[in-house]
Amino acid sequence: MGLKAGIVGLPNVGKSTLFNAITKKNILAANYPFATIDPNIGMVVVPDKRLEYLEQLYIPEKMIPTAFEFIDIAGLVKGASAGEGLGNKFLSHIREVDAICEVVRCFKDDNIIHVENSVDPIRDIEIINIELVLADLEVVETRIGRIGKKATMAKDKETIKENELLLKIKACLEQNKTLRSLEFNEEEKSIIKPFNFLTLKPIIYMANISENDLLDGNNEYVDMVIEYAKREKNKVITVCAKMESEIVELNEEDKIKFLNEVGIEESGLDKLISATYELLGLETYFTVGKDEVRAWTYTKGMKAPECAGIIHSDFERGFIRAEIMSFEDLKHSGDEKKVREAGKMRLEGKEYIMKDGDICHFRFNV
Repeated sequence: MGLKAGIVGLPNVGKSTLFNAITKKNILAANYPFATIDPNIGMVVVPDKRLEYLEQLYIPEKMIPTAFEFIDIAGLVKGASAGEGLGNKFLSHIREVDAICEVVRCFKDDNIIHVENSVDPIRDIEIINIELVLADLEVVETRIGRIGKKATMAKDKETIKENELLLKIKACLEQNKTLRSLEFNEEEKSIIKPFNFLTLKPIIYMANISENDLLDGNNEYVDMVIEYAKREKNKVITVCAKMESEIVELNEEDKIKFLNEVGIEESGLDKLISATYELLGLETYFTVGKDEVRAWTYTKGMKAPECAGIIHSDFERGFIRAEIMSFEDLKHSGDEKKVREAGKMRLEGKEYIMKDGDICHFRFNV
């Protein structure tokens, strides 16, 4: 579906180290600002134990997991909205992503410089927030300048409606608040969609901690970030980028052994990938067979024909019905034949809203 999550943050907070671990790529991760100048892009696989079960059950020729893009974006500094540092590049790249993963430094290390010369995660978060707010404010003011007089003079209903909405947005931004703090109805969402506002994008905070803090579980900086995110109703994932970059070099057996030794059930990266998938409002359905077992990404709330269209446009255009069983029913029964015998295999029509874990066979005719 071409979905993208952007990794952002101030310089030297661990963005590129984390990106290296996420995508298993060896990009430059140097101890100075702007080591990452152009956005680096990598595909990440969404961990899903259901797919592993289906592979063991069907023993297909190939198994294809679902995936989406992570983009490592150049570090931002104060004044980016006015073009400071690599601000213009940063802002143009971040407009292209669907969700933001903001890395926040929550550890002290005299060997790694901080662009603001001290560790203060809330200050860092607010630096980025303010720059995004200022960038959105510039877009709003430019648009109001173009349509304000028209709304007053022409009495055009659509223009008046847009102008009133933009004035509401402007008032919010002038208080240094993100647009995520406002509520919009469906009509308003439609009006503002083309503006691609930065402060409307969903966000996850990644608190990057040291290896020692990961083991003892106490970190005042992380507590500060969690409290801040709670007020925004946002999620915080705690990661140790340095350790994650080491874990990723291990095979699966050694990785599990290492995590057990340090008392961690799931790596920070797996948590991050799953949380980002959820943040984007994504779910998974499966197609199965001896030739291929595959996970497909769709947006929550999509109907069966739309989901069929993800495979091929002809499937949506000529959609007749979908033959569906749930993953849980298959796992409980043990095989497809028993699912049918139990009456758990369903035929669903065009109005069926897909559910996470559906296993589908689409019938179509074009």
